[in-house]
Amino acid sequence: MTPEAALVELLSRVGTLGGAAVTVNTEELNEWPAAAVAALKSQKLLRKARPAISVVCHDCEQECSMPVHTVPHANLPATSFVVCDKRSDTNRVAIPAARLAQWRCDVEAVCVFVVASLGLQRTTVQPTEIGLLPIGIARGHKRTQMLCLRVQSPLALVVGTGAMPLADVIGFVDGCFMVDQVVVRQLVDAATTADPRHTPSTVKREARKMDTQAIYVTWRKAYRALRKKSPGHSDVWYSQQIAKTPAGMDRNADTIREHMKS
Repeated sequence: MTPEAALVELLSRVGTLGGAAVTVNTEELNEWPAAAVAALKSQKLLRKARPAISVVCHDCEQECSMPVHTVPHANLPATSFVVCDKRSDTNRVAIPAARLAQWRCDVEAVCVFVVASLGLQRTTVQPTEIGLLPIGIARGHKRTQMLCLRVQSPLALVVGTGAMPLADVIGFVDGCFMVDQVVVRQLVDAATTADPRHTPSTVKREARKMDTQAIYVTWRKAYRALRKKSPGHSDVWYSQQIAKTPAGMDRNADTIREHMKS
């Protein structure tokens, strides 16, 4: 199994459940490429879930699925076991804690991954159609449009009237999963907007908001750098210095001061 195949398998499960959370246990993860598992966890596509409440007992060839009993201890790790009622020579079968560990993924984790991979800002626009989640404003070379995630199997990126399976635009590079930005830009440029969810006014408003937030981030970085370089000055002084630089974006010092620390 390749790292890409592991992610495709995970995305397929999320799509099949309509975006609901899916869980993967440690035993299954041990069969996936270690590099893929490490990336899925570090990129928050897999988050720690509650321990399993049932397991398949491997104590005999019947391999029954049984509920797990856990006994807490004051100063020691909890003890987990299943109670066998199928054999007279077996009672409790100890279950290691590692076998109960689970990891979860849901559609929100997928959206956050796409946002981070493409360098977008997550939109606050609410879904207006079941099964279609707005992700953020994506820019092509010719136009700017809302990027959405279609929550069904297979999960797909949607821009206007165009769509592409998410699995088709994901690669594994230098130990990380990445969404192909070039392909997404092409999708943005090629798709036409024929849906009231993606009216030009909405897209432009979201784009302006994204640009404004990016300016605020620039001011915060400049403010921190100035404080480190020249400590002890007032906020007025720092904002005036930022206003004199390209980072000030031709805004006045009062506006900069309002947003350089928040």
